[in-house]
Amino acid sequence: MDEELKENIMGALEQVIDPELGIDIVNIGLVYDVDLDEDGLCTVTMTLTTMGCPLAGVLTDQVHAALSDIPEVKDTNVDIVWNPPWTKDRMSRYAKIALGIR
Repeated sequence: MDEELKENIMGALEQVIDPELGIDIVNIGLVYDVDLDEDGLCTVTMTLTTMGCPLAGVLTDQVHAALSDIPEVKDTNVDIVWNPPWTKDRMSRYAKIALGIR
């Protein structure tokens, strides 16, 4: 996948807002990687802030919806992983400022 398409996918994922924090999943640092195979299957490797997060299904549905408008993406697979564990160090400067975290 070329860099422009990857940026387009990440930009679409910035539209997925974590309902608890009010910040998108990219700036929170939940998205670890995106990959697009030759058949148009986009795999989004991501985590959640805590195990057992009740919003896992909601976020997964929103990821599918956000990527559905990208012509190259024919299908989406959301792979939720726990390693490496999420920490606030993964957050962007923007997210830290918005949430008042130093």
